[in-house]
Amino acid sequence: MPPKSAFAGFRFPPEVIVVAVRWYLRYNLSYRDVEELLVERGVEVDHVAVYRWVRRFTPLLTDAARFARHSPGDRWLVDETYVKVNGVWRYVHRAVDQHGQVIDVLVSARRDADAARRFFHRALSTLKVTPSEVVTDAAAVYPGVLDELVPSAWHHVEQYANNPIEADHSRLKHRLRSMRGLRTDATAQVIIAGHAFVQNLRRGHYELAVDLPPTRRVAAVFAELAHAI
Repeated sequence: MPPKSAFAGFRFPPEVIVVAVRWYLRYNLSYRDVEELLVERGVEVDHVAVYRWVRRFTPLLTDAARFARHSPGDRWLVDETYVKVNGVWRYVHRAVDQHGQVIDVLVSARRDADAARRFFHRALSTLKVTPSEVVTDAAAVYPGVLDELVPSAWHHVEQYANNPIEADHSRLKHRLRSMRGLRTDATAQVIIAGHAFVQNLRRGHYELAVDLPPTRRVAAVFAELAHAI
């Protein structure tokens, strides 16, 4: 018996669902914007359904692409930014490598050693790669966590060294600005991770549709991944 599709039980075809998820993650659209675009194309769907599709299928699509992801570089630039979730500020721990690949993201209520430890543990265990250099700001939580989890890495703290990830934060903030608020930490984690996934696809950090230009790559990859889930 063939494995059950993740789309089983949904009344809309996979092509519609995947397009809606891709539009939401790729462009500065709200759920209502995606609803309107679908209605213009003859698909009557409520924005709440779009929200559920994004929550449900973004992690599945990301996971299906893991086999094709390039290994990150050995120089990690780590920093936190802020987002509001249900009116409360949350920290978003993020890292990029020297090639611009977003390594991982973690939404956390605190900026402390426990959160930093969870972030690095996730990244190290998922990617099976250990950096030789980690660049951070001067936050006091990092030295102890890095000595514990990646003792072989050179911990680099220097003014302006983290500029690349600061610039990368601004791309995330630009995307979040058009949303009508993040309601839960879990939703924030899914959407911010999905944004990173699309960003990495467009930058060519997956061995998927690499022969296509970035303007066509994401659509082709999402269509391919729909068959894998």
